[in-house]
Amino acid sequence: MSPDDREQQGAPPRGSAHRGTSGIPGGRRKQRVSMADVARLAGVSSQTVSRVSNGHPGVIDATREQVLAAMRELGYRPNSAARALRYGQFNTIGVILFGLTSTGNSRTVDAIATHAAAEGYAITLMPIDVPTQDNVLGAFTRMGELAVDAVIVILEIHLLDAATVTLPPGVHVVVVDSDAGDRYSVVDTDQADGARRAVQYLLDLGHHTVWHVTGPQTSFASQRRAQTWRATLEAAGRPVPAPLHGDWSAESGYAAGLALAYKPGCTAVFVSNDQMALGLLRALHERGRSVPGEISVVGFDDIPDAAHFVPPLTTVNQDFAEVGRRCVQRVLLQIREGQAARPGTDLVPTRLVVRRSTAAPPS
Repeated sequence: MSPDDREQQGAPPRGSAHRGTSGIPGGRRKQRVSMADVARLAGVSSQTVSRVSNGHPGVIDATREQVLAAMRELGYRPNSAARALRYGQFNTIGVILFGLTSTGNSRTVDAIATHAAAEGYAITLMPIDVPTQDNVLGAFTRMGELAVDAVIVILEIHLLDAATVTLPPGVHVVVVDSDAGDRYSVVDTDQADGARRAVQYLLDLGHHTVWHVTGPQTSFASQRRAQTWRATLEAAGRPVPAPLHGDWSAESGYAAGLALAYKPGCTAVFVSNDQMALGLLRALHERGRSVPGEISVVGFDDIPDAAHFVPPLTTVNQDFAEVGRRCVQRVLLQIREGQAARPGTDLVPTRLVVRRSTAAPPS
């Protein structure tokens, strides 16, 4: 009898003998349904049942439906754990991440889960509170104990760029949101191109310069956007104002908006994410500054609510669904080839979505 035969649970086949009792009142329990039971009811071999259970293509449609009908009648469920031990594959992808609160992380995880499910894989989440080398390695150890086939790492900081931080060798892994493509397989939004589009658009509207509200200094995405903002202004020969620092929250954007409301010469602001832009818009409104009549505002992310801000927000669209799809594609390629990840960075393009929060500067 195969491991699959021994590990199935369900209702007994018709006419089968009682096989034992449990502590259930009356001494009755559900009997084990084996692959052989399904084969007898369907009138096929156990090997055919095994092929249907594992999704093997070499079964004709009529036979497959006959086997599936027998499975349903008997309450037979293929045991994924037994199959995993037998074939060395768990059909599970681990996701290690530093928090689900940010828009980018939550939407990327949602996309990963959706595309993994379409490929017949589940995901196991492993959040880490403090992104240190020890915690990252500890998360990988726990992932190993949970039996996953590969790991996607979403760390919105420079942790993986540090020389002291490495991932365990030989692990099927893809990294999101990192500047570590020389060592790992990385998938990321083209942060630099998105920031360049935003700043150049404001300059093309006629603004003399563009102010900037950054995200956290520990964030790779925030730093890449800030570096590109500065480089775009310098390439155009424009002055570079001192940036204001936020933490991705609307509250920090509100504080930046209060500081910029009456800043001399401030007619355009590039904000590193849409949530901070929302807070900035509120602060400008409370201070009586017209957007875009006096100050134009551009965000980053294109969250679903951005089109309903007052005014609707011009922003850089990140294709989180495509980032998630490419992550799943890359780890599945590693699993199926049985090889470690090839270093390199796969950049997902951005696009500028123009709405009503931007206009030419006041004359």
